[in-house]
Amino acid sequence: MKFLLPPKSDGSRIELSEDARQITIIGANGSGKTRFTEYLQDKLEDSVFRISALEALSDIGRVRVEEGSIDWLYNQALASPTFLHGEALTMFERLMTLLLNEEMEKLVAYKVAVARGEDAVIPESRLDAVIRRWQEIFPDNHVLREGGGLLFSRDGDAKAYSQKRLSHGEKAVLFYFGSVLYAPVNGTVFVDNPGMFLHSSLLRRLWDTIEGMRPDCRFFYTTHDVDFAASRSENVIVWVRSYDPDNNTWDYDILPPDTGLSEEVYMALIGARRPVMFIEGDATHSIDAKLYPLIFKDHSVKALGSCNKVIEATRAFNDLKAFHHLESFGIVDRDRRDEQEVKYLRGKNIFVPDVAEIENILMLEDVVKAVAHFGGKDAYRVFNSVKEAVVKLFRHDLRQQALLHTRHRVKRTVEYRVDGRFTNINALEEHMNSLVREINPRGLYERFCREFSKYAATGDYSSILRVYNQKSMVPRSNVGTLCGLAGSKDAYVQAVLSILKTDLPDADQIRMAIRRCFGIG
Repeated sequence: MKFLLPPKSDGSRIELSEDARQITIIGANGSGKTRFTEYLQDKLEDSVFRISALEALSDIGRVRVEEGSIDWLYNQALASPTFLHGEALTMFERLMTLLLNEEMEKLVAYKVAVARGEDAVIPESRLDAVIRRWQEIFPDNHVLREGGGLLFSRDGDAKAYSQKRLSHGEKAVLFYFGSVLYAPVNGTVFVDNPGMFLHSSLLRRLWDTIEGMRPDCRFFYTTHDVDFAASRSENVIVWVRSYDPDNNTWDYDILPPDTGLSEEVYMALIGARRPVMFIEGDATHSIDAKLYPLIFKDHSVKALGSCNKVIEATRAFNDLKAFHHLESFGIVDRDRRDEQEVKYLRGKNIFVPDVAEIENILMLEDVVKAVAHFGGKDAYRVFNSVKEAVVKLFRHDLRQQALLHTRHRVKRTVEYRVDGRFTNINALEEHMNSLVREINPRGLYERFCREFSKYAATGDYSSILRVYNQKSMVPRSNVGTLCGLAGSKDAYVQAVLSILKTDLPDADQIRMAIRRCFGIG
């Protein structure tokens, strides 16, 4: 049947189709996801079945025992003649007791049927189904029925052990497999944090298996795990942004399907309450990921790796602006892009600095002076020494840099100009020959050499930083030692980062210099 999601802040409701079997509710911590699912559970009433591995493995007493839950079924079984005992404290232990109890009941029923001369077979129990699937997830683990209980072992370990020695992840999988078999027919299963205690590599296979065990049920998942949301093949993703407790309404939407968004963008969508800034580099080791959050403190900064990923993520995010109402920006190195390329990218909310790459940002005049001042040195004298060293390095690498710029310009021009509509090879060959004549690589190279020579001759420091791609500029310029820093070659970089974490005027000077470098006031 079709059903309505909770009321939105504007008074409207979203209706989900009866065909929706996978619904994932995502949102940042504190956004109201839990209250959202509780509202749904109250409305769906009898068909609801809740699963929480965290709750199952905890021995904290639950104030309310929901009808149809594992706790409720366990209490019901205790009230009638069974093979159960009343010592199971956690929901996990109670589930395992229920499974064993059913196993014993089926075996006794089979034995009675054989004694009566009936044509009987040993029926498969829920425990059989659970053990079979659990061992598919953990193929090195084995289960032995012994003395009305279960023992476990692993390959290479001759000694069997009880369920108490299982890891939290192993227990969670057992609980998920077993508990879902007790969900009501055509029920709605609510799963809280489906990745709890589990490695991400298990999630897709595990939940595909669980959903296959109960094709009659609909599954609601509540999570902030993007990997899990992406693992569902026919998923309806409900993004909960915020909750209004006074009016019991939510700001939420259905994430449009087939957006082409990567998991990184999903993560930004889920966690962002501020404008999003996508950057190059990795989130752990790159200078970008360490520097930019300290410069753009009013943004959620997300490292994506390559330049192309930054450009694509920014485009995809901004295409969905009507959905998430957030501004999205990207930062990429200038490298050897010309003014036309830079203008195009900036028009797409991609910030491109007025220097070649991230290392050059650290060499901006006001950044060098701020670090020198922080180190108790004469800022102007230090900068003049650094400038002299950088100009000398650039003069030495001038022709190599001119060649790199020429190669980049030729490559980009060919990519833009090659026309794919050719009737024969002769036409393509003539087109390529004409391109070579038109592009004139040698003429480009000589023009770059003249331009770069002028920068070196006049000591045009800003222009050199704009065109000079040299990742070793920081150590080769000796800027760290000149600023009074001792230690490794990374001391200067660490000093910039340390200053930015303070409230000193030097931090403001660095921050403003870098923002100006991106054309931001």
